[in-house]
Amino acid sequence: MTTTPSPSPAPTPAPTTASAATALPPIDPVRIGLVSVSDRASRGVYSDQGIPALQDWLGRALRNPLTWVTRLIPDEQPGIEAALKDLVDAERCDLVLTTGGTGPAPRDVTPEATLAVADKVMPGFGEQMRQISLRFVPTAILSRQTAVIRGRALIINLPGQPKSIAETLQGLPDSSPPVHGIFAAVPYCIDLIGGPYLETDDTVCKAFRPKSAQRPPR
Repeated sequence: MTTTPSPSPAPTPAPTTASAATALPPIDPVRIGLVSVSDRASRGVYSDQGIPALQDWLGRALRNPLTWVTRLIPDEQPGIEAALKDLVDAERCDLVLTTGGTGPAPRDVTPEATLAVADKVMPGFGEQMRQISLRFVPTAILSRQTAVIRGRALIINLPGQPKSIAETLQGLPDSSPPVHGIFAAVPYCIDLIGGPYLETDDTVCKAFRPKSAQRPPR
C-alpha cells in the first residue's frame, strides 16, 4: 500500500518592524563652518572663546553627525571674505556662523565682508538678534549682525560673547512672553536652499517647520 506524505506547513514569515515604505532615512551629516573674527585672539593675546561656545551649543542642539571647519582670523575684510568663500565654495559647509566684528568700531567689518559674498540677504536674523539682546542691554542697537545665503549655505553673524551667542541662538523660552531664538528658523531655511535636514534636540531648541516639511519623529 502506497501512502502519500502530508504536505509540510508553510513557514511562518518573520515579523518585520517596519516596511521599506515607512523606514526612516538616515540622519543627514552636516558640515558647519565656524569663524571667530578677532585681532587679539588671532595673535594669541588671549584664547578664543567664540568657537568653543558655538561648538558646545550646536553639539547639544543638533542630533546630526557634525563636521567642524574652523577659522580664527583678524578683523580684516579681505581675509573674512576669503574665509567665508572658502568655507562655502571649497569646504562645502551647509551652515557658517561667525562671531565677533559686528559693532560700530572702525575695525568691525564682519557684516561688510558677509554682505560682499552674499547671493541673498536675510535681514530677519539680525533683527531678531537685536530684539533678544535689547532685553538685556540698550547698546544692542549698536550691533550690526546680519545673515546671508551664498550658494546652498546659510551664513549668520553672531555676537562675540559666549553668553550672548547662546541667548541669540536659543532665545528666551522662559520669559513672558517667550522670545524665539534665531536657530528655530535655521533648519527650515537650510531645507529651502537645498541643504541637509537638520534635526534638533527639542530640549535645547525646537526647530519650526510647516507640517508638509516635517519628517516623521524618530
